Amino acid sequence: MSTLIKGGTVITAIDTTDADVHVEGSIVTGIAAPGSHDWEAAADTVIDATGKYVVPGSLDVHTHMELPFGGTVASDNFESGSRAAAWGGTTTMVDFAVQVKGESMMEGFENWMAKASGNCAIDYGFHMIAGDINQDTLAEMDKLMEAGVTSFKLFMAYPGVLYSDDGEILRAMQKAADIGAMIMMHAENGIAIDVLREQAIERGETDPVYHGLTRPSITEGEATHRAIALAELVGVPLYIVHMSAKEALAEVTMARDRGLPVYGETCPQYLFLSAEEHLAAPGFEGAKYVCSTPIRPRAEGHQDALWNGLITNDLQVVSTDHCPFCMEDHPTLGTQKQLGVGDFTKIPNGLPGVEDRFQLMYHGGVAQGRFNVNRWIEVCCTAPAKLFGLYPKKGTIAVGSDADIVIFDPDARWTKSVDEHHMDVDYSCYEGMEVQGRVETVMLRGDVIIDGDEYLGTKGDGRYLPRAAAGPRP
Repeated sequence: MSTLIKGGTVITAIDTTDADVHVEGSIVTGIAAPGSHDWEAAADTVIDATGKYVVPGSLDVHTHMELPFGGTVASDNFESGSRAAAWGGTTTMVDFAVQVKGESMMEGFENWMAKASGNCAIDYGFHMIAGDINQDTLAEMDKLMEAGVTSFKLFMAYPGVLYSDDGEILRAMQKAADIGAMIMMHAENGIAIDVLREQAIERGETDPVYHGLTRPSITEGEATHRAIALAELVGVPLYIVHMSAKEALAEVTMARDRGLPVYGETCPQYLFLSAEEHLAAPGFEGAKYVCSTPIRPRAEGHQDALWNGLITNDLQVVSTDHCPFCMEDHPTLGTQKQLGVGDFTKIPNGLPGVEDRFQLMYHGGVAQGRFNVNRWIEVCCTAPAKLFGLYPKKGTIAVGSDADIVIFDPDARWTKSVDEHHMDVDYSCYEGMEVQGRVETVMLRGDVIIDGDEYLGTKGDGRYLPRAAAGPRP
């Protein structure tokens, strides 16, 4: 089957061009000036993209589908979450397989493969959360590399659950350096945070706002500094996940200025939301916005710093950390956010975003004049594909690339609401927000899976992507 996308403006990380795009089967086979090739007569399908942007399918390289956490499980499973991602213009996700204490890494990987296989609406891969570092599990990192898992996440937070001490982190970094893997880091000083949380509860400070107040930005900055120092000692590439604090960004900026292979990711919640308005919402409403790292006070300048980091390329990627929990009881999973009524430390950490990110970043980045369309594509598509071994099959529109293509209406104006999203969660973090720019059509490897208001895909369309070691890095 062949498809012609005609009349649109093709946007990649480096070019903006009026062009026709020709697809044969699952692959882009031609990009040419409008009407310069006689593709239309032979095409099985013709998509008229006049007045629209033709952009790569987006990559979300930080999701947590059906993750067990805090006595419950994330409300989106691989079927519902990946389908919601498609509605938002995301055609590839990299989720986190989890190794828990006492389990081997391969067991964790196989468990997550079983959850995802045959259920995903979009293509998918895995990072590995290394939650129990020892000689046996370190040896398994070679097997995971062979299986296409080329990045390993460590936690400086959550003592007693996923936390690794500096010695364990150092050993994992040494192994990653030996085998050509990337280390990803949740950088918060979990030991200090646990003390602050315990003291807050003793004082009777139990509302959701204290989730942020007991994880102050300096604890993120300190941990980021320490992670960078250990990575420099070993000589391993380091990727700091879900950055929310200006102190952490300053550490990444300094490291990059010294030429170290250090990379930073932020998420829409840290760019658009604030502790004053959201975490401190009346009653228990702030629980909607409890995630870690926490949403920061706008008055302290964190949001402005993060936007500037995206502009200057001190931050390279925008992902979601999608990990939703319902405010009211979930039909099958039961009580979720309400587990933390009267004790903020028991609120499941996480919020929805996999459907929101790509369109929000156009709105906040391009429509509001912070950066151009090419930078939008770079931070949402191309840089994540390059950093995690999926480029150039993913993350761009080029001859030979997978035909993961989004037709995007840059002029559409609409209002975000729980009533119109497709994520399996009972609230929207951006309820009532007026947004410019909307996904209109989504192709996955040449097949249209979203067409306006209609989902045309089927369960299991997505394929597992074994990833190469990271290629040229932005």
